[in-house]
Amino acid sequence: MPWKETSAMEQRMDLIIDWRRGEYSIVELSRIYGVSRKTVYKWVGRYDPDNPDSLKERTRDPLSHPNATPAEIVDMIVKAKLANQRWGPKKLLARLEREHPDCRWPALSTASEILRRHGLVKHRHLRRHTPQYAEPFRGCNEPNAVWSADYKGQFRLGNGRLCYPLTISDNYSRYLLGCWALERPSYEQTQPWFEWTFRRYGLPYAIRTDNGSPFAAVAVGGLSRLSVWFIKLGIIPERIEVGQPQQNGRHERMHRTLKESAVTPPRDNHAQQQRVFDRFQDEFDNRRPHEALGQQPPASVYKRSMRDYPTKIPRIGYGADTLVRHIHTNGCMKWQGRLIYVSENLIGEDIGLRRISEHEWNMRFSFHHLGIFDERSGKIRS
Repeated sequence: MPWKETSAMEQRMDLIIDWRRGEYSIVELSRIYGVSRKTVYKWVGRYDPDNPDSLKERTRDPLSHPNATPAEIVDMIVKAKLANQRWGPKKLLARLEREHPDCRWPALSTASEILRRHGLVKHRHLRRHTPQYAEPFRGCNEPNAVWSADYKGQFRLGNGRLCYPLTISDNYSRYLLGCWALERPSYEQTQPWFEWTFRRYGLPYAIRTDNGSPFAAVAVGGLSRLSVWFIKLGIIPERIEVGQPQQNGRHERMHRTLKESAVTPPRDNHAQQQRVFDRFQDEFDNRRPHEALGQQPPASVYKRSMRDYPTKIPRIGYGADTLVRHIHTNGCMKWQGRLIYVSENLIGEDIGLRRISEHEWNMRFSFHHLGIFDERSGKIRS
């Protein structure tokens, strides 16, 4: 039986007192205090009446570390870091090796550990990224095949408030369907303008955006509330690769013209800025020649979509070979008595699962691939 943690020192002292009285043998002391004979010998041999700390536990660390970094080297690394706090261990070692080539410097991992022990490492929070869009882009060989949408970089108005221009354009004709001066890039401010555009121009087959909010999210399949709504309308939510704006090049080129013509300088408030955007849209669509269109304005090429905005959005259905699960208010689906978290952006919707191996299922929302569900681990991977 081990020592009682709350009174180990007292028990050791009692053991020494009983031993010094000579009334008990080592075997009897072992039985009385519930420790091994080896432990009794250890404390009897360690006891020093002139040292009150002789019965305290000693560190188990070795007295010497033959591979330890010398103290003077550690001190030089720490001082170099304090003098260059934005530098990492790789740059610090490179400079120290150049300035002191005769010293034996530790490995990069050891230098990193030295900085960590001295509290000189700033830990970074891992950012979750939107899952990569893996489907091929739809060709834009006619109007409304693919629209592009984006929030042009925000800027500050004369009254100090930020303006976020939401833009939507048709990729084939370059027709600018809308440009609105909004206060923030939220779902609540974005969705009504898309609905207005759908009612006026009909539905496209795909909408190409970047991976930012409100167009995408870090949820499964990269789906946000807005892209879930797109899918329910039968629109493919395409997403360009991170750091590849050229994949939405036609829209980005329009943004450059927008900045030159309608943003510099910014107006005093959102209402004034919107009037400037309206004039820019009219000129861009109806009067400005476009080289890719044979020097014709986009309005001469664009035609309204034949796919009307529905009066009632139909519920998504799945085939007979697909297992259907409902996403409840906690964002979970039920699976063999367990709750499996899927996404809060799919609350109230049905998803389909199709078996692809003994324990794995292809999970999708309508035509959009969400991921591979492993029923053993309960995890969904991209």
